[in-house]
Amino acid sequence: MDNTVKEHEEKQVMEQNKVSQMRSLVETQDPTSKDVDDLMIRRFLRARDLDIDKGSALFLKYMEWRRSFVPNGFISESEIAFDLSHKKLFMQGLDKTGRPIVVTYASKHFRNRAKGGVEEFKRFVAYTLDKICGRMPAGQEKFLAIADIEGWGYYSNCDIRGYLAALSVLQDNYPERLAKMYLVHVPSVFMAAWKLIHPFIDSNTKKKIVFVENKNLKSTLLEDIDESQLPEVYGGKQPLVPIEKC
Repeated sequence: MDNTVKEHEEKQVMEQNKVSQMRSLVETQDPTSKDVDDLMIRRFLRARDLDIDKGSALFLKYMEWRRSFVPNGFISESEIAFDLSHKKLFMQGLDKTGRPIVVTYASKHFRNRAKGGVEEFKRFVAYTLDKICGRMPAGQEKFLAIADIEGWGYYSNCDIRGYLAALSVLQDNYPERLAKMYLVHVPSVFMAAWKLIHPFIDSNTKKKIVFVENKNLKSTLLEDIDESQLPEVYGGKQPLVPIEKC
């Protein structure tokens, strides 16, 4: 047997053993953990570099969050009317490995200044991620995102609290769901906000973020996405579909 194949199989066995150990640990502390599958356990374990104690802590915190933040098991559109009204997030097509493609427009995001506005935005993020996960083909666990920053303004669109809240929801409650995020049409003014956000992005997520030069936009996206699945706005053939229509 090839050494590379053997090492891969040994790593898989080791990881599965850790998944089993983590399952036993979390089920002891939260019996409802029995309802989740091994893939979810594995995602939280991988998010903490296969450290069982850290992965378990993250998972148990998620279970508490889910019960309190999404008590009905889903978030209704009436709870996130402000964010849905801006038509800033779309989903269509699959990349070359079968991962759903999500497109978001930063210039269409505006800070919700009403009382509880940040919490509503967090609900919007959770609603979106639930929608995306629900559209994943069997055997697929991740999605690919295109974040279009064209037209973003520091005074009109900058929402550091909102960005950090969204990041927290993604990293703490949907670990190992993001496969890659392309940042496209990035204006220089955006980098001031990026410097504030960057320290809060965990190392695993940072590896998945790719800044794309305008001149290489289509060719870069085509590395992961067939032209038939690429959004029309980037030279492909797929129309954008609002997230609530998916």
